[in-house]
Amino acid sequence: MTKWTIDPAHSEIQFKVKHLMITTVTGSFQDFGADIEAEHDDLSSAKVEFWAETASVTTGNAQRDGHLKSADFFDVEKFPRLTFKAVRTENVDRDGSWELYGDLTIKGITKPVKLDVEWGGVTKDPWGNTKAGVSVHGKFDRKQWGLEWNAALEGGGVLVSDEVRISCEVQLVKQGAPEA
Repeated sequence: MTKWTIDPAHSEIQFKVKHLMITTVTGSFQDFGADIEAEHDDLSSAKVEFWAETASVTTGNAQRDGHLKSADFFDVEKFPRLTFKAVRTENVDRDGSWELYGDLTIKGITKPVKLDVEWGGVTKDPWGNTKAGVSVHGKFDRKQWGLEWNAALEGGGVLVSDEVRISCEVQLVKQGAPEA
């Protein structure tokens, strides 16, 4: 098995939600990582265990970030990490796209999710490191994980959408030589 890790300097772990039902707000996690094991350079059936520190959430607005860290949302004091553990993959097509199924845990609640993965390829960087790239996208209903805070709008609708879209650009680094 070949081990891979995320290169945080060249990766983005983002989420998007509708605000006032008319615009989209983007948030991200700044402190994250993963343990990944795969057969050589084929990541389509890799064993993946991802984590993000919930206190590292940022949206570019200190007041909103503070609210996201509170018990209304991530409750970072009680639940410092969210995790994703891959369960299985299904090949979508022959050009490097697949569906990744796994268990997402937020606030101590674990539920299954499906993520769409687009393979970017493998290359060597100028320093001799083997790198791989993937784009990961998905969506889920935040209320299933206890992220229920909202406010009704005077004209109808709600302040924050229930649907959360995941959008990640991930660069991986191969760790050492494959095990014998």
